[in-house]
Amino acid sequence: MADFGGDEAPELAAFRAEAREWLEENVPMSVRGAPEMTMEQVEGGMKPTADSELWRQRIGEKGWGTPTWPKSYGGGGLSVAEARVLQQEMTRIGARNPIQGMGPGMFGATLLEYGAEAQKQRHLPPICRGELRWCQGFSEPGAGSDLASLSTKAEDKGDHWLINGQKIWTSGAQYADWCFCLCRTDTSKKHEGISFILIPMHQPGVEARPIKMISGASGQCETFFTDAKAAKEDLVGALNAGWSIAKRLLQHERSGMGNRTSRGTAREVDGLGDIAKSYVGVDDTGRLADSDLRGRITLQKMEEQALRLTVRRAAAEAKGNANVSTTTSIMKNVSMKSAQDRSELLVEIMGAQGLGWEGEGFKPNELAEVRGWLAGKAFSIFGGTHEVQNNIISKRILSLPDPQ
Repeated sequence: MADFGGDEAPELAAFRAEAREWLEENVPMSVRGAPEMTMEQVEGGMKPTADSELWRQRIGEKGWGTPTWPKSYGGGGLSVAEARVLQQEMTRIGARNPIQGMGPGMFGATLLEYGAEAQKQRHLPPICRGELRWCQGFSEPGAGSDLASLSTKAEDKGDHWLINGQKIWTSGAQYADWCFCLCRTDTSKKHEGISFILIPMHQPGVEARPIKMISGASGQCETFFTDAKAAKEDLVGALNAGWSIAKRLLQHERSGMGNRTSRGTAREVDGLGDIAKSYVGVDDTGRLADSDLRGRITLQKMEEQALRLTVRRAAAEAKGNANVSTTTSIMKNVSMKSAQDRSELLVEIMGAQGLGWEGEGFKPNELAEVRGWLAGKAFSIFGGTHEVQNNIISKRILSLPDPQ
């Protein structure tokens, strides 16, 4: 692990000391280094522990679950540099940020830019505290990569919007309280006929049907809106201007995916070698016995470290830039491939123990890794497929011509 701290500006050093002290006092010992609950555990009815809930409440009240968001909306009000120090200190102590999901990762950041003040005051504080869950209503059975072909319709009924249509691959819809949804409000235009509307999920006319995935979990859903309602004030931005908002939100999503490999506990970041030793064994010098595996683990760790440094550099370059760069497509592809490669390597390291689906012959973490490896097959699909991102990279970054 890196020796966080070192030679840094006095104000950052002071903040590091503050963050370290607060984390030591507020992160319960039982959640330090503890893995996140898997989708299978959530669907099986497993509840967060009392300490996990306490940790969520504490960091939510502090605002450090959304560290760079304004304090006026429940965020931490930290600078990018301070947020990076906070993440380093959380990594050092083995603490996860429990304020996760589409609320803080995608919708909230977009609402900060496009939302009316009343919408920000209503929706952002509960997101900062991790009190409400959000889902994304974008893709449809006939509108996947060509998202602008969507047909879910929102009709203006005077005092409300009436929503009818179907969405697909709606992550976590069965648990969500709200959906940020793209709806067609003008059938005479394609991109310019789409609006961004917030829909309460707990109402008649909204049905989420979980889809069984290859990992055994059902994190994705078919979602049906049948005469569902949304308040007029739940239109974000201008009428028929939802496409621009959606593009911005997708950039936040891909940026978050690109950052994913740059976070995690110490075990996640540096633990491949130790895991391999426990399964493969060591030679008489104490090194991993398989020299080829040593080389591949070293390469994987080098790639992960290079990605983390690149994410940090990109964040520094973006400072003061209001627009999310199209390089988020590069970061998304590289990050997701790194995560998939790591899962492949970990399952291989476990050997026969990496073949388990269920049963007493396998440890819980082994079963979780196998199912995580299978779930990770979707990484290069959701958030914009690998191929779609390559098209964006070729056109907007490399300025390559369209294929004839």
